[in-house]
Amino acid sequence: MHQQGRLAEAARVYQQVLQRQPGHADAWHLLGLIAVQTGRPEQGVDLMARSIALDPNVVVAHSNRAKGLNDLARYEEAIASCDAALSIAPDHAPAYLNRGNALDGLKRYEAALDSYDKAIALAPAVAAAHNDRANTLQSLHRYQDAVAGYDAALSLRSDYAEAYAGRALALQRLGRHAGALASYAKAVALNPRLAEAYNNRGNLLAEMKRYDEAITDYATAIAIRPDYEFVLGTWLHTKMKICDWFDIDAEIVALARRLDAGERVSPPFPLVGMPVSPQQQRKAAAIWSASMFPPNHSLPPIALRPRRSRLRVGYFSSDFYNHATAWLIAGLFEQHDRSRIESIAFSFGTAPGDEMADRLAAGFDRFIDVHGRSDLEVASLARSLEIDIAIDLKGFTTESRTGIFAARAAPIQVNYLGFPGTMGSDYFDYLIADRIVVPPEARSCYSEKIVHLPDSYQVNDSKRVIADRVFERAECGLPPEGVVYCCFNNNYKILPETFETWMNILRAVDGSVLWLFADNPRAAANLKREAKARGIAPERLVFAERMPLPEHLARHRLADLFLDTAPCNAHTTASDALWAGLPVLTRIGETFAGRVAASLLNAIGLPELVASSGEAYQALAIDLGGAPDRLARVTRKLARHRRTSPLFDTERFARHIEAAYAAMYDRYQTGLPPDHIEVPKHPPRRERKGGAKPTA
Repeated sequence: MHQQGRLAEAARVYQQVLQRQPGHADAWHLLGLIAVQTGRPEQGVDLMARSIALDPNVVVAHSNRAKGLNDLARYEEAIASCDAALSIAPDHAPAYLNRGNALDGLKRYEAALDSYDKAIALAPAVAAAHNDRANTLQSLHRYQDAVAGYDAALSLRSDYAEAYAGRALALQRLGRHAGALASYAKAVALNPRLAEAYNNRGNLLAEMKRYDEAITDYATAIAIRPDYEFVLGTWLHTKMKICDWFDIDAEIVALARRLDAGERVSPPFPLVGMPVSPQQQRKAAAIWSASMFPPNHSLPPIALRPRRSRLRVGYFSSDFYNHATAWLIAGLFEQHDRSRIESIAFSFGTAPGDEMADRLAAGFDRFIDVHGRSDLEVASLARSLEIDIAIDLKGFTTESRTGIFAARAAPIQVNYLGFPGTMGSDYFDYLIADRIVVPPEARSCYSEKIVHLPDSYQVNDSKRVIADRVFERAECGLPPEGVVYCCFNNNYKILPETFETWMNILRAVDGSVLWLFADNPRAAANLKREAKARGIAPERLVFAERMPLPEHLARHRLADLFLDTAPCNAHTTASDALWAGLPVLTRIGETFAGRVAASLLNAIGLPELVASSGEAYQALAIDLGGAPDRLARVTRKLARHRRTSPLFDTERFARHIEAAYAAMYDRYQTGLPPDHIEVPKHPPRRERKGGAKPTA
């Protein structure tokens, strides 16, 4: 408050000067600078423009006006103001600093570093230059260099809260969690109003499964800045991870209302688990992409290359190791027809190598580790390798690198598998789906053109190993008798409506239990409490701990029926259950994420397990639980179809997706824009080309 008071007093002095001397350029400039410093950048920019009109040769007026323009995200104008300052005084360090910030805002990171380096060379003792340069190094994924930059800033200014917060984020991204937490603690101790430090520490605590502490940090960030961008959705999603449902329905309604108004309230991923519409999910994706990953035109347009018979397809992911995505897709890379497809992996993950990583590396024609390279560098590399089709296997999930695609890694860019929804941007040309997850009438909810595969969009690996181990009910905490319903979905997918239905099912089926995935102790405690509140004994909820995938698949045999969640279905977990021989009962919803299990069940020939409403879902679960013979018939049918239906026919899937790639490429080569594509029901033989056709 003391600083604000001094600035207010100074402003009154300059206003008095201007009353006597309206042509006093310095007074206009300094009054404008105070406006910028007190959070009124638009007014400040206008006041400094008046100063410059009176005396265009005042270097600091141009440079400080650039600072105000940066605050307004008017970056091109800021660069012009910096250039004007530097044309007068080429050694003016603040102009280089402000120019670097403008270039960073435009995501022209390499150019920003050049400006920061010039600022530091001219004025090496300015802590802000080292800090801001380190921020840009983070954007380039050069986290170790960023830490060094923050350390340089802190050596010059030990009370620099923002530098501690930036340092913490860089350490977090390096996986050095203890150091990150220590730096966050120093940041908030120095500046208890630093909302971004609380938000980012919340992300780290959530990553460490310290969800209660994460929720507190998110709430603090929101309390400090109620309009803090994108944190509200993350806060709600984290509450959902521990099944904290206090006022959850009203909070989701409020979030959706703000989203409808165009506010930056949530990243796209948290909305996957919430009861919102496909149109709202598209809006969230568009807002996020425009804000975080706008189109990057640093690289020139990609020239049309001569047609070739062997397509060069790049798969981009951080999950090329023992990960749910790899469990699904590993077989596809092995089944690709090498005479038609050259597959290249671009891996930007940091996970240690394991047996799956070795298998994946062998499945590709080429495996490239691009960890540590900037988005622009990866896009440039893909272009230099003449990738025809770039497949993003991450979408908006953890460790995604959307910026690679914003810079156009390939002439054809595809959203597939990792994220069940639209990317909301025009630099993704296609989304691979099927007619169940994205019905033709829902195409307007997606920014991409839709590719309909004929069976299910979700690839599955027919080589997944199920352990020979025979589990006993007792060792898994299950009772010796009674129906075992199970759901191994992530806890955030369990919402009050689904849970209420489950409790109704347990109430109706004597001796039954519900076997759930134990992601964290708080979720288990909250679910037991919710069961008790509904008159169901808490011990009828049994929780399964994590174990290696082959053993996890084997223990499915102890369950009788998998109960799916809504509005977000089981995805990989549904495939796990079906592969292990466990029937899945689902309720089809509106969104992509709410229709995945229906897609899988239709592809394996069990459409009778797809309910159209909550009432039908509940009734069928009770009916099957009370009729062992009928449930046994469904289980035997699944056993027959498991090896013969399309769902687990990886080779068939490979032919379908190759036909889709060929259709995309044919359109591109003939100068046609992307369009919806329908892949035929019967795949072409391995030696044939093409076979898919665009649809209106």
